Amino acid sequence: MFSRVMEFLRPHRTIPHVSWSAQHRWQFSWIRILVLVIGLSFFGIGEAFLVQSLLGNSPWTVLAQGISFKTKLPLGVVTGLISLAVLLLWIPLREKPGLGTLFNIVVIPISLQISIAVIPEVNSPYLGLLFALLGIGAIGMGSALYISCLLGPGPRDGLMTALHHRTGIRVGRVRLSLEAIVFLIGWALGGRVGVGTALFALLIGQSIAISFGVVSRVTAK
Repeated sequence: MFSRVMEFLRPHRTIPHVSWSAQHRWQFSWIRILVLVIGLSFFGIGEAFLVQSLLGNSPWTVLAQGISFKTKLPLGVVTGLISLAVLLLWIPLREKPGLGTLFNIVVIPISLQISIAVIPEVNSPYLGLLFALLGIGAIGMGSALYISCLLGPGPRDGLMTALHHRTGIRVGRVRLSLEAIVFLIGWALGGRVGVGTALFALLIGQSIAISFGVVSRVTAK
């Protein structure tokens, strides 16, 4: 039994090609859009669990929360505005958006804001840790679902890959640099940083890889 569970959760090394994967970034189908919206909603829910854990947010949400504290705008609204601002940076980098890019800008902030209103803040560090882990798991699954649609990256991922292609710097280093910058700015503005932030940095890659594996094996069956 244990070995079967571990096999089911075995990380996948690449983005799986599944039945809803598109041939190009603007290929519309209702099933593909449904999977995309579910994936992006999971992503927003996961971010909300991290926020409500009170143990620290993901780097981009640290920035959004810091700006939210200073401007008094709702966190979901700030998250959407940051996505739009990042999308503008694509123009000089000649990165092209897709349906997934546009849905990313809209669905994640809405899902995040609704989830924050529904999910309570926790005061227990143990329950907070559970919330943080649930959040990382939900973000991993959400990422696997929306990325496997192949409808274009979100604004942040697109900026990362565009900078990689234009500069030749490794993707991992570009991502680390971007997230370090937004993390430090958000921290300076008062965004919440803590154990949850560290757990996100350590576990999010593995969470996405495991989720890719789950999606691949479930759809194969």
